[in-house]
Amino acid sequence: MDKTVEGRPLLTAVPTSESGPGGVRSSDNTAPLGATPRRDPAAPVTFCDLTQSYSAKGGGIRTYLTEKRRYITEHTDARHCLIVPGPEDKITTEGRLTKVEIASPQVPGSPNYRLLLRSRAVVRALREIQPDTIESLDAYNLPWAALHHRAHHPQTALIAGYRTDFPKVYVEKFMTAKFGRTIGRIWKDWSYQYAAHLYRRFDVFYTLTGLAAEHFQSLGVHSVKVLPLGADTDTFHPDKRSQELRESLGVPENAPMLIYAGRIDKEKKARVVVDAFKQLPKTWNACLVMLGDGKEREALKRECEGYNAHFPGFVADRQNLARYLASSDIYVSAMEDETFGISLIEAQATGLPIVGVRAGAMIDRVAPHLGRLGAPGDADEMAANIAAVWMDRLTPVAERARAHVLENFTWRTTFDTLFNDIYPEAITRRARREEIRSVNGRSSARLRTG
Repeated sequence: MDKTVEGRPLLTAVPTSESGPGGVRSSDNTAPLGATPRRDPAAPVTFCDLTQSYSAKGGGIRTYLTEKRRYITEHTDARHCLIVPGPEDKITTEGRLTKVEIASPQVPGSPNYRLLLRSRAVVRALREIQPDTIESLDAYNLPWAALHHRAHHPQTALIAGYRTDFPKVYVEKFMTAKFGRTIGRIWKDWSYQYAAHLYRRFDVFYTLTGLAAEHFQSLGVHSVKVLPLGADTDTFHPDKRSQELRESLGVPENAPMLIYAGRIDKEKKARVVVDAFKQLPKTWNACLVMLGDGKEREALKRECEGYNAHFPGFVADRQNLARYLASSDIYVSAMEDETFGISLIEAQATGLPIVGVRAGAMIDRVAPHLGRLGAPGDADEMAANIAAVWMDRLTPVAERARAHVLENFTWRTTFDTLFNDIYPEAITRRARREEIRSVNGRSSARLRTG
């Protein structure tokens, strides 16, 4: 049950760099949610992002939102509000940026993610914020909360982003494991139909790849946009390569260092990477670094005893992550259902070739001159591809990989597309919707009085 005082949730501000004496925020930055405010038409635009796929320890969506808020701060006079799950009800305000955390339980078996199930609290937060746009990054209960808000505040433009291929990643795999492949495929198809039904209700819907856009267009979602994500090419740079780091990991001179960054669990197919690594010739003295946390981390770490394999855990500092990547020789991933693959782009920005699988976003991200892709789940083929890339290391992949990112996948490109194309179209469609609504309202009034 929501914690309330006189009908208002107990969402209180926390100390920030702008705190007053004693670390307590001044009253103008403390924002209990409840009463509906009057929207000042002269106020700066307020953008809002709504998601439960948000981890305090990183992840693709967190990276996207961090970069988006930086772009808004540096290139606009707009405000931004982020609504995410958290351990407790809390609001943090720093300048034009507001973060609303709604107390939510942890996802079972996941130390990093929470289930934001309190849709009423989300609706109250939106009513208080009165955003001009809401970008929804999930396909579960939260987009319906955004739609509910728009029903009462039709001036709001709604944008939906397809960030997880949940019909395949979750629904099909779960139902197949429980009831077999036929039932799994049926539920997957139903889930895609549900997603199409949901996303047709938004002003603009975007995916992260052209293949996903074509799929949803075939399901009747018209005018699907494609939003390419990016990498911080200043942070992720070949110049971050560190011989000191390689030596600390016991990498001999002229030996390959392989790296993976992401959750270490069954969904990410981390075991395939480990199994492929263990097949490499012993004489190569290869090193494997598995960055990240996950349910399989400890088990795989034990299985790698006797090998030069390292499991440092999650690396929160982006500079340190860039150092790990740039100091490596090959980026490896067996994830079949990447919707975009920010980690791939960051690895390419540091000059790494990719060894992955022919599935999901990797098909778009890894052209033949940038790495090798194999069959999903095939550790033998992955090992062969790692060997082939290492034997071909004199080919100037580093320059090609970085040039590929600089040309196609910078954050500036991402947000120029978002704010100069996707958002304006959503606002235009919102205005058209309001115009039609107004005309219909006047027609109904004339019929009633006639």
